[in-house]
Amino acid sequence: MTTLHEHLAAWSVAQSDRRAVVATVMAIADAAAELSTVIARGPLAGDLGRIIGPSADGDGQKALDHRASEAFIERLRGGSVAAVASEEAEDVIVLNPEGVIAVAIDPLDGSNNVDVNAPMGTVFSLLPAVSAAVPEESFLAPGAHQLASGFVLYGPHTALVLTLGEGVNIFTLDPRSHEFVLTSRSIRIPPGRREYAINASNGRHWPLAIRAFVEECVAGSEGPRGVDYNTRWLGAVVSEAYRILVHGGIYLYPGDARPGYHRGRLRLLYEANPLALLIEQAGGTATDGFGRVLDLVPADIHEHAPLIFGSPDKVERVMELYAASVPQAGQRPLFTTRGLFKS
Repeated sequence: MTTLHEHLAAWSVAQSDRRAVVATVMAIADAAAELSTVIARGPLAGDLGRIIGPSADGDGQKALDHRASEAFIERLRGGSVAAVASEEAEDVIVLNPEGVIAVAIDPLDGSNNVDVNAPMGTVFSLLPAVSAAVPEESFLAPGAHQLASGFVLYGPHTALVLTLGEGVNIFTLDPRSHEFVLTSRSIRIPPGRREYAINASNGRHWPLAIRAFVEECVAGSEGPRGVDYNTRWLGAVVSEAYRILVHGGIYLYPGDARPGYHRGRLRLLYEANPLALLIEQAGGTATDGFGRVLDLVPADIHEHAPLIFGSPDKVERVMELYAASVPQAGQRPLFTTRGLFKS
């Protein structure tokens, strides 16, 4: 039974400059453990789903969003963290101008699930702090520059999924000791899983490449993929990522034709990048449809990015459809005779 602290301590022995990463990950883990306790109490902790203000995604900031944000900022304060870019704050939050770590974080992914007792999570990314004078510069770098990334899933049990650039490990929160314990080491995404996750209610707005791929899955054993597929959609990207890391499959949140959604809904800095690093470290692929997510350079801390990730064979098929420009995809016989999406 190896605790998160023991695992990180062993990892940091090789290089002294890893200690700042260790301290930062531990601060995030401690805040997550506190938040897990609040979430587990549900209505006993108050009206966690109450709207208390506006939010960048238009859904409104909920009481639990605010509590999560405050918990993580408080734990990160006074350490090696120079600045934080958070989904809950319009501007970068400066904590320690002499710090060496920049943290990008979505304190509570899937907060719309709070009232229906469905999974939620926290997503985070650690980057080197490069400028005390202009703290935003630390975040406007490709995701490939990340020092570490991870997410916490608050589900039937609380799990911390972490990469330090040397594979992906899963730690489970022991509710008795309030410590994260290593339970799965060196995760690899299994091949061959016949599942895809996408919000089908947006189907009429999708680009043709996405329509074509979903059509192939829906056609099942009678279609070009030759097998039957199942659909999954949990409303929180951390839940989808956890399932794919453990079971395989593919997740798709593309850009689409809705106003304001041409680059999707997810944020590049604190959702797409950390998840992409985890997926790649587990042997998977993460793309915006045209290229590697980790090569994208954000121009703004809240920039959106399409995100498609999972088993390489499935993600590569989606990229093939994008690369082909598929104006004819909706006209193939499969799609005109069986398709849900006719041009």
